[in-house]
Amino acid sequence: MSAATANANRSFPLHPFSTNPLRSRDDVVAAVTSLLDPLAGGDSPLHSMVKVGSTGTRFDETAAQVEGYARPLWALAPLLAGGSKYAGTERFVQGLVAGTDPESDEFWGYMEDQDQRMVEACPIGYTLAIAHKDFWDPLTDKQKKNIEGWLGSMNDKDMPNTNWLWFRVFANLGLAKNGATWSKERLEADIKQLNTFYRGDGWSNDGPEGYRQMDYYSGSFAIQYLQLLYAKLAADTDPTQAEEYKNRARMYAHDFVHYFDPQGRAITFGRSLTYRWAMVAFWGSIAFADVDLPAPLSWGAVRGIWLRNLRWWTTQKDIFQPNGMLSLGFSYPNTYLAENYNSPGSPYWCMLAFAPLAMPESHPFWNSPEDPHPFAGQRIVKPLPHPRHIVVQSGGHTFLLSSGQSCHYPLKATQAKYGKFAYSSAFAYSVPTGSYTLEQFVPESSLALSDDNGEIWKMRRALSGDSEIENHDGVPVLVSSMKPWNDVDVLTYLVPPAEDTPNWHLRVHRIRTARDIQTAEGAFAVYGCKESDGRILEGLDESISEGGKADFSSALAASRSGAVGIAELSLGKRQGSILLADANSNLVEARTVLPTIHTDMKAGETKWLATAVYALPASVEGWKEKWKEGWEKKPTIPKWLQDKISGRWD
Repeated sequence: MSAATANANRSFPLHPFSTNPLRSRDDVVAAVTSLLDPLAGGDSPLHSMVKVGSTGTRFDETAAQVEGYARPLWALAPLLAGGSKYAGTERFVQGLVAGTDPESDEFWGYMEDQDQRMVEACPIGYTLAIAHKDFWDPLTDKQKKNIEGWLGSMNDKDMPNTNWLWFRVFANLGLAKNGATWSKERLEADIKQLNTFYRGDGWSNDGPEGYRQMDYYSGSFAIQYLQLLYAKLAADTDPTQAEEYKNRARMYAHDFVHYFDPQGRAITFGRSLTYRWAMVAFWGSIAFADVDLPAPLSWGAVRGIWLRNLRWWTTQKDIFQPNGMLSLGFSYPNTYLAENYNSPGSPYWCMLAFAPLAMPESHPFWNSPEDPHPFAGQRIVKPLPHPRHIVVQSGGHTFLLSSGQSCHYPLKATQAKYGKFAYSSAFAYSVPTGSYTLEQFVPESSLALSDDNGEIWKMRRALSGDSEIENHDGVPVLVSSMKPWNDVDVLTYLVPPAEDTPNWHLRVHRIRTARDIQTAEGAFAVYGCKESDGRILEGLDESISEGGKADFSSALAASRSGAVGIAELSLGKRQGSILLADANSNLVEARTVLPTIHTDMKAGETKWLATAVYALPASVEGWKEKWKEGWEKKPTIPKWLQDKISGRWD
């Protein structure tokens, strides 16, 4: 059976979302409807809970099923606020009534300290604020009092000092918008604390001083997004703060635009990526809050970024369960990437993206022509000091170099989500599947070290100091260090592509060790099977640009993903190999291979390793005719870095 035939053979029919053209507002309304309808199959008798699946999470099952109920409101509320109709609205209204009624068999329970219910209070508060005609006005006084009591039960409870504070803001905001009892003091105190997370130039940290975590939570999942929703809803009562949030968004947008490529894909980085197209929600909140962005970010450009990302998701046809509900995973069902706070209902945080539905068809977001990405075809190398990223668009590849972020608690696979050297829109990152052998650790875009003959491997999780962005000959360079053991240290320089080698970036490491170690460094992971029959890739066949090859200093693989490779730049031999990564380690491709280079070090040694990484995505027109020439033209080490390596410049 050919690979094409195998891919066409499905265990259940395509979801309507996967065949939606997503060009117009009506298309988006239809998409939301297709996502909401299957949830009725998981409804509790009184509709207050939705069972989306059976996997567990760190919090209780009731809260998990409240996620299944509440998170879809992120899309239903703006759909109704914008004048559209949804036939199943009444079941959500009934669910809110039952879930907040302490006399009901389906009462959710009042909130306790650090309670997951606090998260779901946010979409409920938002819904009351913008869709009160359906969710508040028809209710009895007793039902309104129950909602008021349930939401208000979080006002005297302890909350994480993170983006969670926004959830209490919106609970109070929803009550205030309907004349119910709310805590003005608590709302103002939470806003004041959230503003301490601000770092400048539009960027906020997901929490206070002491660590750096500026992933999609800083933008689309929570902080920037909710700032803009607040700016719209509190424009009359808190105009100064509302305008401040809009100004932050204007600055942030000029950086965040580079996390999306011209094809619509988002760079995979950080935690909670099972929220899928919530990655693009920031751009929807721009429309909701009526934020005029400076050129080149026109309404047509914003609409284009948003719609292209949604359309890319329609091509990821395995994101659904047979019952039509979303699965845990990214491009296919996969719990390796999931956090311990991801319940089966968690993926519906993706509904954040549909905020523009609150705006009528006449809004410029909907009636402007869909423009291309404003930086399509341009070479971009832009340092972002707050998140410690260098965003790059070069040779048809959109990616970022990264050093200095980490999660402040022991997140699963945190080394993969924050510690890699590079994150790409075309080549999604990989997570470990186990804790034994390199195939399970998957050192994609990472330097892995082992001191036990290759059983256990360490990769960068946290730095041994802060990182910094240096400037050398007009080029931004990310510098960082790590100590995988007390007697081993690694200094790393990340250098973006040079103009004459646009598909190569450099990672130069100085390793000093007091123990015997093995090292392995990987490029990006690519689809690991042949197009003809779906079997695992074999030796490189240049006539069809498919397969892999390795020698004493490099490794390269080509497949339907494109061509990627890794090479040592003549400082010493590093044996190449094509690593067969554990299945389901990659976010997008369930079967991948990883070009890797290896070397061993003895106790007492100091070595410089000069790594060059090649990447040409298949989305580049004519990539099969271009990859070989690009691969054979290796980059050179800049003179300033050669001087450091030779010891002439400390």
